[in-house]
Parts: sequence; structure tokens; C-alpha cells
Amino acid sequence: MAPPPEPGRPVAPSSRFASAGASRVRLPVVTKTTAVVLLGALPLFLSVMWLSCRPVWSSVLRHGGGLLLSGAVVGADAVDLGWYPPARSWINNLTAVINDEGVRGFVFNSSETPVDIYGTYNWCNMPHVRDTEYIKPDDKYQLVYVELIHRHHKRTPYQDNSFPVEPYAWDCDDVQQYHHSTPVPVKDNQTASPAYWKPSPHLPNPFTPSGWRGTCSFPQITGPGLLDSWQHGTDLYAIYHTLHGLLPSRSSPAWRSVTAYHVTNNPITTQVISSILHGTWRTTIPVPLLIQPPQTDPLEPRYLCPAASRLRTALESSPLWKSHLTAASPLFTTLDSLSGVPPSDTSFHVSIDHYYDNLSARECHSKPLPCLLGSDPAKCITRDLADAAYRLGQWEYDYLYRSAGPETLAFAVASFGVWIAQLAGNLRAMVEGRGREVVYRHHVAHDGSLSRLLGILQAEEMVWPGMGAEVVFELYREGERGEYYVRLLFGGRVLKSSNPSLGRMEMLRVEVLLGYFEGLAGVDGVLVVGKCK
Repeated sequence: MAPPPEPGRPVAPSSRFASAGASRVRLPVVTKTTAVVLLGALPLFLSVMWLSCRPVWSSVLRHGGGLLLSGAVVGADAVDLGWYPPARSWINNLTAVINDEGVRGFVFNSSETPVDIYGTYNWCNMPHVRDTEYIKPDDKYQLVYVELIHRHHKRTPYQDNSFPVEPYAWDCDDVQQYHHSTPVPVKDNQTASPAYWKPSPHLPNPFTPSGWRGTCSFPQITGPGLLDSWQHGTDLYAIYHTLHGLLPSRSSPAWRSVTAYHVTNNPITTQVISSILHGTWRTTIPVPLLIQPPQTDPLEPRYLCPAASRLRTALESSPLWKSHLTAASPLFTTLDSLSGVPPSDTSFHVSIDHYYDNLSARECHSKPLPCLLGSDPAKCITRDLADAAYRLGQWEYDYLYRSAGPETLAFAVASFGVWIAQLAGNLRAMVEGRGREVVYRHHVAHDGSLSRLLGILQAEEMVWPGMGAEVVFELYREGERGEYYVRLLFGGRVLKSSNPSLGRMEMLRVEVLLGYFEGLAGVDGVLVVGKCK
């Protein structure tokens, strides 16, 4: 794989993923005379296009001085679909990542970020929109729709990321995990009682599992993670009800008809949204959560996409990926010797992911860094070793989702294109006056979901999305001219894209974003199927 180009140099997507072999959509300018002719021929034009290109063209309408055709605005500036590298920083400088000390001000040991530095990267509880820092646009812009997606909040580690023998137990007696179903409609009071799991690891059992032990599930959202979720919901209400007036008050039942909540098939997203719902609405009445089939879920994402799998394999087989593993081999060797992980365990050595999750989850919950059980107490994973793992994790995510080249955009579009197409459809429906009943959609997802989205948006600075990491799409209507604009927030701040068509994504014309998304994924994701083959 060729090294990534210099910053600012455009690179076209892989030919497999480029539309008509081009990285830039150029659209002709429509003059007044041309517009009159077009409008006169519009009925015949619509009939032909609907019959011949029905899957591709979603609508034709007058808007903002141009014709909207499947997300491309005739008369607007060209929408650039090319890949552009992120800004250079310590995160994508492998020499700095390997040789530096510390974590450049990033936080890995607390959910609390002081007010004066809020917005700083905090792996345990990433910054999100809240009234203390939120900047409301000029009053001429009216907020009409919000769609947001964020990672679940902090949790216990995955069982696969445990060391062979963990030096201490991890208990979650401050959480009740509910698992029950209720028949509807209820007849003759024949319903279900709320029931929760109570792990019983202390009962006699000759088979002792390796790795994590205690009363937690691995993974599950922890008590502190549920509290972070609750606060997240409270902060969102303060912005989108109190400040903007988009959402109705908690006392009004109307909020149930104007909101929609989406989760993945992984239970931890449901655990998070339940606390967010109470933080937002202070309700204990059941709320429906929208979920898609596990085999085709675009939010996690889980749909089958062989091309994306091949691209990911190629990225992790590239010379630069191999060289980074070689450069980090002393770190892996030391961590192996202090954790008991055998060097032959490939799952711990294809990336820093397992060590990163194991160590950061402990620190986010104020647990000590581990020592090798039964050995000299001095044989412990040190602060410097943990920091080295965290720096390496940041480099890996930047490489896989941004810096490795146009393949990162191709991978992200193929594997997350269905979700961005659904998002584009929601934005388009609001602009066109269809489906305006729901004004707020909320998705709880995973780091892989957010990383793919940031890759598609070509974030100027790519990071590994931490717990609760949030991207918000705010759709505004400008009162005087009736035009629509989108503002994108990541970590509560306006997102900057390396792609020149997107740039600083504050009051970006909605036609540009729709042209970008639908140029990559197609209307309703129609292009993704082909890109996955």
C-alpha cells in the first residue's frame, strides 16, 4: 500500500468505490431560461426518470435556486467525493507515538473533566453538547431537526480482553440488569414482573472461568457509566428543549411522538439509552427502542460486506501497519511479561486493542493497574506502559479510519454507507416537508460506528472515539430565504473536515451534505450493495 499523500492533496477514491470513475461531481449551472424550459418539460422528464432510474433518483423539486436530483444540487458548487488526509499531529506521527511520554493532555482515569478544560479528549466520558459551552447560532436560524449518534458510556471490558489470570475481582453490585418481556395487550392483569440478573460466581462449581471474575458481566455498563448516561440525557434536554424549544417539555406527552430512539443488538446500548431517557424525560413509563435485524443492522454495523472485509484486511496487512507492530514490539513484550498473556495469543498482538481496553476500563473506574499474580509486587504495569498503549491506540484508529489513504474512505462507506443513507433520507424528508412528525432521532452505537462516520466525514483530526463520544447533526431553516443548513458537532464543537466541500461544518448548505452522502452511498444506500461485492 502506498504511503498517504501530503496534507491538502486530493486523492480519488478507489475505482471500485468511485461513482462513474470520478472523485468529483460537477453539475451544470441552470440559468433562468434553462429553468423555464426544464419546468415546462418536467412532467415528461419525471415520467421517464421514474421508470428508468427509479432506484437512483429520489425526487425532483425546486429548492434554493437549483434542482435537487438525488442529492446533487444543480447550480451549487461541485461536491468533492475525493479523500483528503487529516491534519498532521502527534497522533499520526508514529515516531512521536512510540518515543513520547504521557498522553498529551488526554484523560483516561476519570469521567470528570474540569469546566475550564471541558472539550479535552476524555476516554472515560467524552465531551458532548451541554449548555455551559454550547454556542447557539444567530436567531435568524431556526432549529427544525436533530439527529445524533454516540457511543455507549463506560463499561466493563470484554471477556476476550481479559488476562489469563486477573489479579482481582470486579463486582457490579450497584447495578441491576433487567431482562424480561411483557405480553401485550395485558389481559386480566396477566403481565410480567420486572426481573434482573444477579450473577452468582461464588456458588460451588468445579469449572472456574479464566479471565475476569466477579459479579459483573463482561461487558456491561457500570453504575458510573449509567450515571454518565443520565447526565448526558439531562444535558441534551437543556439544549434542545430549554435553549432551542425544539423538544416539548417533560410534562407533555407529545415528546413520545416527536422523538425516536435507536439501539444496536448489543445489550449495552439499551442499558445506556434507558438512563438517557430518564435523564432527558424523567419517565419510568416504557419507551419503544427501534432496532434492526442483527444480520443487517447498519448502526453497529453488522450487514455482510465482503469488500469492506477485504479492505480492512489489506489495511492491517500493509507495510506501514506491520512496521508499527515492529516498532511497538518492545511494548508488547513487556506487557506480555507483566500480564501473563502468551506471545502466541494473536488476538492480543494484531493491534493494541485488547491491552488498551483492559487497562483503560480499569483506570476509568479508579481500579489499579494490574500486577502479575503471584510474582514480585514490583512486576506491575506502570503508568508509562499504560500511556504508551493509549498513544498507540490513537495512532491505530487514525491510520485505519483516516491516514492510510483513500482505502479508509472506501472501507467506511462500504461498511457504514447504509446508515449515512438513512440519515440523508431523514434530512431530505425534513427539507421536502415529508415525515416531519419526528424532529429528534437518537442513536446509541459503538466505537466502530463513530469511527466509520468520522472517516466518511473525513475529520481533520481523527481520534479513537471514547466512551459517550457524540456526533450531532443539527438542521436549521434560515427564516428570510427559507434555505436549510446543517451544523455538525463532535464533542460539542463544530466538526472540521479535510474535504474542501465540507470544510468547517457550521451552517453547511444541506444540499452539499446530501450531495456528499448520496454521491458516496446513493439514495437509500442503493450504491452500497455494489460497493460491498
